[in-house]
Formats: sequence, C-alpha cells, structure tokens
Amino acid sequence: MKVENINPFIESVSDLFETMLSTSVQREDIKTTDHPSKADEVTAVIGMTGPVEGAVALSFPFPTAVALVGQFLGMPLNAVDETVSDGISEFVNIIGGSTKAKFPIPVGSDPISLTLPKVIQGQCFEVPFPTGLVWIEVPFTSDLGRFTLRVSIQSEL
Repeated sequence: MKVENINPFIESVSDLFETMLSTSVQREDIKTTDHPSKADEVTAVIGMTGPVEGAVALSFPFPTAVALVGQFLGMPLNAVDETVSDGISEFVNIIGGSTKAKFPIPVGSDPISLTLPKVIQGQCFEVPFPTGLVWIEVPFTSDLGRFTLRVSIQSEL
C-alpha cells in the first residue's frame, strides 16, 4: 500500500468530525500490522472494490461510540444499542464515500464500489483483513473519546 493512499482516509475522518460532529480530531502515530488486530468494543467495517480494493474499519470503545452518535443526533445516549450501531455504521459509510471521491479515477476505469457496512460488537474479536495486505492503523483522540481508523487496501491508482 502506498503511504499517500492513507491520506484521503485521514482527511475524511477529519472532515466528518469537523462538519458533522462539530469537534476536531488529533491523529497519533501511524503503525502497521501484518496480523488481524484486536479491535475496540464497537467496530464498523466497509469493503472497497474496483481500482482500490480492501477494507476500512473504525473501532471505538463503548463510551466513545455512545458519545459520538449522541453528538451526531443531538441527544444524550446511555448505551450501545441499535441506534449507536446504526450511527457507527453510517460513520464508516461516510468516510468510505468521502475517501472514494478523493481518489483520482482515470477516465474509462471502473469506479470504486463500497460494500454495505458491517458492525461488530464485543471485546474479544479480531478484525481480519484481505490476504497478503497489512492494516495501517491510525489512532485518533477527540473531545468525545479515542478511536482507531484501520485501512487495508491495494490500489491500481
């Protein structure tokens, strides 16, 4: 994976937080791993196919997930329920769509397609990634809590 391909994902996270959640994020040190990562308690994963193939995941501790979706909806929430799962699913969908628009697709090339998001909850699961690729892990902090963006893609671009 080319390092410059991670920047559209990071920009999309920042855009989401600034425009839809009225808060900023601070990126911490980026790292890579060649084995499935232990995820936080709520993780949303979306696949990408076409000239960019792979997966994107957002992982949140329960309190961060509840705070983010509550901020997004403008109402206090107390627990991870279907509303929070749907909100987290929408966040990864927004980031995937925003990132997809940032990749320069040559004329005549197939477009990048996104799969439907999948939300996983719990404390003892690992997020698998496409065979032969690595996860780029980007931890973030915000006023609403910490979370991790994970990207595992290969690109023809």
